[in-house]
Amino acid sequence: MFYRPKDGHGLPHNPFNAIVSPRPIGWISTRSSDGHENLAPYSFFNAVAYIPPQVMFSTVGAKDSLRNLRETGEFCVNLVGANQIAVMNASSEALGFEEDEFAHSGALRAPCRDIACSRVEDAPASLECKVSQIVRLEGKENFAIFGEVVGIHIREDCVIDGRFDVVHARMLSRLGYRDYAEVKEVFELTRPND
Repeated sequence: MFYRPKDGHGLPHNPFNAIVSPRPIGWISTRSSDGHENLAPYSFFNAVAYIPPQVMFSTVGAKDSLRNLRETGEFCVNLVGANQIAVMNASSEALGFEEDEFAHSGALRAPCRDIACSRVEDAPASLECKVSQIVRLEGKENFAIFGEVVGIHIREDCVIDGRFDVVHARMLSRLGYRDYAEVKEVFELTRPND
């Protein structure tokens, strides 16, 4: 099968979202300049640089997360563990700007250290970020947000033998459509020049 996205694919569901997978889920928390907090999952999320550490996520539409980080220049990426799937899903519900997704979903709230918004207390890891750039992408209201990671929280039980253990953390990923996966098996591969 070959298709050009501009011409359509002829399938009942768009395959693009499932082809580029698995994708980590960035559970983004933000706070507006007047104190309204927001928590929303984004499956177009990833790390993009080591030094300094940087991440990006993209949003379709002018959502509350984008509005808040434009006002404050800060956001926190909370990684999602499989035990948080119901809470993460509940936080994806479209609510009014002044409604608090932490309270609505039952997500456990904890303060960040170097930025003003909250983080998800029991997330396997949370990345406090300062916005470095917001890029307008092609299409209607598509934006990519890049941020420098200025602080990292790691749940103590997720560090095993000096390494962040993704299996123990039960990291969750998005596969496309309504499909998700939990990391249950990992193998190590040595590069030829290592």
